[in-house]
Amino acid sequence: MKNKVIVTGGCGYIGSHTVVELIENNFEVVIIDDLSNSSKKTVERIHDITGVLPNFINVDLKNELETNTVFKKHKDAQLVIHFAAHKAVGESVAEPLKYYQNNLYSLLNTISAQSQNGINNFIFSSSATVYGLPETLPITEKTKTQRPFSPYGNTKKMAEEILDDLTKSNHEFSAISLRYFNPIGAHESGLLGELPNGIPNNLMPYITQAANGNIEKLMVYGNDYPTKDGTPIRDYIHVVDLAKAHVIAVKRLLNKEHEKPLEFFNLGTGIGYSVMDVINCFENTTGVKLNYEFTERRAGDVPQLYAATTLAQEKLGWTAEKGLHEMIKSSWDWENNINN
Repeated sequence: MKNKVIVTGGCGYIGSHTVVELIENNFEVVIIDDLSNSSKKTVERIHDITGVLPNFINVDLKNELETNTVFKKHKDAQLVIHFAAHKAVGESVAEPLKYYQNNLYSLLNTISAQSQNGINNFIFSSSATVYGLPETLPITEKTKTQRPFSPYGNTKKMAEEILDDLTKSNHEFSAISLRYFNPIGAHESGLLGELPNGIPNNLMPYITQAANGNIEKLMVYGNDYPTKDGTPIRDYIHVVDLAKAHVIAVKRLLNKEHEKPLEFFNLGTGIGYSVMDVINCFENTTGVKLNYEFTERRAGDVPQLYAATTLAQEKLGWTAEKGLHEMIKSSWDWENNINN
């Protein structure tokens, strides 16, 4: 019998790559997704890569009744990985209620439904935004979390607090919160990558769509930050490295190797790159010149964030393997593949 894992938001960018890694590690996967920022074609692409067609269920997790029905049907699952969430920082500043409603209702309905059906292992898709504006760098898991600059980030912080309360009250429930830094890149097959609806909010798809002409000009939000070139610095991590960390976390919970009911791990490379570093690396890697322009800072952004990854190395045995060049090349291959 294969262990069954429910993946919410499994048609999304990080979710789909994680589904591939789970299948390749012999897990049975059930994807729950409302396709609000993804496509059902992703399920077919997962099949093309793995030879396995995962079970897909179209459900809006904000709907408590539908969520309960799905989890009752799949109560033989051992674990849930929860990716389902809106994730655009700028949009969350403009539409905070949309983010609080979607991200918190979907979380609450999921953990409630799984608990009622005896599924007591949970992995949460969190974010480095929970650290707000950190006083020191690099950021360790002991760095104090504080009020993030965006409602998006605040939903992640609030979710972690909810999980903290739940694991203290329900001693059978265990969770790992994985705090991502900045995932970019695509699957080496060219069949999976980041494909947001509308104008991208994340840097890499913004760059690739500007490079292929889908977007007229790349806007660089702020060149007056206190950094080496004035543009924000982030810790970029290849999405496949990130996906592999989820599989390790799954095994940690199922094998009862976790040391606390709720654990936190930073997932990054420990290296900070500025926006201009990424732009220059893209141009050098692809030979394509980008049409970009500096504009005002974007609400909710902080000057720099990069991780200390020691804890993930020590406890999970995980280290990011792919560098910025590989991240950019795979992103560009994906962009060209979906436009041909």
